[in-house]
Amino acid sequence: MNRDGLSRTRTYAAGVLALLAFTTACGDNGGGGSAAPAASTAGSAAPQPSGGGGTPTAAATTPGAAPAQGDAAAWAKWNLKPLAPAPAPPADKPIKLERTGTVPVFSDVKTTDKVVFITIDDGAEKDPKFVEMLTDLKVPISMFLTKDIVKNDYGYFKPLQALGNHIQNHTVTHPVMSKIPAEKQKSEICEDQSTLTQQYGTAPLLFRPPFGDGANTPTLNNSVQQCGPRAIVLWRESMQIHDMQYQAGDKKLKSGDIILAHFRGPKELKGATMTQMFADLLARIQEQGFSVARLEDYIQAPPS
Repeated sequence: MNRDGLSRTRTYAAGVLALLAFTTACGDNGGGGSAAPAASTAGSAAPQPSGGGGTPTAAATTPGAAPAQGDAAAWAKWNLKPLAPAPAPPADKPIKLERTGTVPVFSDVKTTDKVVFITIDDGAEKDPKFVEMLTDLKVPISMFLTKDIVKNDYGYFKPLQALGNHIQNHTVTHPVMSKIPAEKQKSEICEDQSTLTQQYGTAPLLFRPPFGDGANTPTLNNSVQQCGPRAIVLWRESMQIHDMQYQAGDKKLKSGDIILAHFRGPKELKGATMTQMFADLLARIQEQGFSVARLEDYIQAPPS
């Protein structure tokens, strides 16, 4: 072979090697195996430290922005496939709250968006891995916190709040509301309201009665009105350890359903961790083809 021919052969071989290297790199999904590419998500924003307050992400603080979600590698870290991103919040909110008068009671949101809403109650389990998980996945939640359960570590919930998640009212001692007089109801709600406002800088807009008890009674509605929250929030499904309990007979999620879960650990979950429970919850939601949206993005606060 002459010198020109040898040169052309070497150039061709180098090109083939470069193409193979590029193809191999593009096929790497971050070690997640079955994790699909996270198209239309917020990408790979650096996670916030799980132990500090951090600052809200742009998606959490920009009006009209859909909740940010982590990338495929972040989901694979928790042995999950990425959920489809939630649509942008509606400009015309399905639930509109009034500044005074009777507060509405609802367990779902009327929407055609194929989304559900995750709410987490009480605050007993304070697992740092759950903060890490939410920081990675950017799944929005609403937290209904009970003062006597969270007062030993108010700081645990601040990194979750910094991700754009709202903190709501769930009484001081978690009583059965219909079993206590009106004045005690009021003190339970008002004290939790003032404490959570002081600790987290924002007055809760929503209230959830423990066990859902008394939600539709005039006495409780009046007590809520006197303390500041402007709606009573119930639920359509509740997450147990590995699966959900449904109120509907067909045992299927519907658009706009509110799901109840709890800050619980291995003692309450028969050895499962909170992150395992939450991963199972996300898997159940994905199996039925839903995304997770932020409940407060579908609620219009009262005019000031």
